[in-house]
Amino acid sequence: MSKILQVKNLSVHFDTHAGKIQAVRDVSFGIREKKVTAIVGESGCGKSVTAKTIMGLIQRPGVIAEESRIFFQGEDILTYTEKQWEDYRGQRCSIVFQDALTALNPTMNIGKQITEKIRVHRRTSRQEAWQEGIRMLEQVGIPGAAMRMRQYPHEFSGGMRQRAMIAIALTLHPQLLIADEPTTALDVTIQADILEMMKEIQKEQGMTIILITHDLGIVADFAQDIIVMYAGKIVEKGSAEDIFYHPAHPYTEALLRAVPRLDILGGQLETIEGAPPNMAAPPTGCPFADRCKKRLPVCETRSPQETELAEGHQVFCWLQGGNDDDR
Repeated sequence: MSKILQVKNLSVHFDTHAGKIQAVRDVSFGIREKKVTAIVGESGCGKSVTAKTIMGLIQRPGVIAEESRIFFQGEDILTYTEKQWEDYRGQRCSIVFQDALTALNPTMNIGKQITEKIRVHRRTSRQEAWQEGIRMLEQVGIPGAAMRMRQYPHEFSGGMRQRAMIAIALTLHPQLLIADEPTTALDVTIQADILEMMKEIQKEQGMTIILITHDLGIVADFAQDIIVMYAGKIVEKGSAEDIFYHPAHPYTEALLRAVPRLDILGGQLETIEGAPPNMAAPPTGCPFADRCKKRLPVCETRSPQETELAEGHQVFCWLQGGNDDDR
């Protein structure tokens, strides 16, 4: 299946008073068209920075390395002019941020926030844009859409605000939707409703989705492909079946052991001891080495290269080979 997005050798750092924070380090992956790919990892692993880079939202003090390349349908978007970025955002690629209350404009009603986006990108009347906004709110499951269009974000519940954010993101029918922690701070029943709604829209429209999350538990029935990140690097990538049933990296295994399971009643959830590395001075070896119970001496000094375990299933781990015989 063709790849709608190809990320190659992506590195992003931030210049701060504490030094150069290396948020994303030499990351490469492809996104299959019309599929859902989840990028998972704990806070600070670089997944949201990766998403914002794909959207062209990295600004100073953020710096994208010169060798980085991001190809959307064959075009290197990192070479885009500002006009090309404007055409790309919303129409070809759109994003749903994790905190709808801060992402939505509190001084504008929901209707204006939707119609403004429509009218910026399309030649249409206010009335036509307003009717399109009502249809979008109905599509994401907001009851009384015509009335809701005139209400402000603070008049919506958390789940409804998130649905409104998704409606705004889908207004121009983008080919790629990035959902950055779309269910954060919502209770589990609302989380399930939001994800089910996104799944239905994705199938109806044949859309490609990148789901950014720290919770492996919510992607099991949603994503076809999974990318696991840690300390700015990819440690494993593969199909959902590969990751859930054949995890190869100790970090992936640890994340899975921390997910509550209904088939193991009374079992104790495991935690990952230790803390992520300081990204102002990232480790030279495997980024997970200090917290890994299976580490080898080489893990602390040399970074493992990609090892292909099966078609579409790759891991960066010395236990799986690391592309080096000197271990």
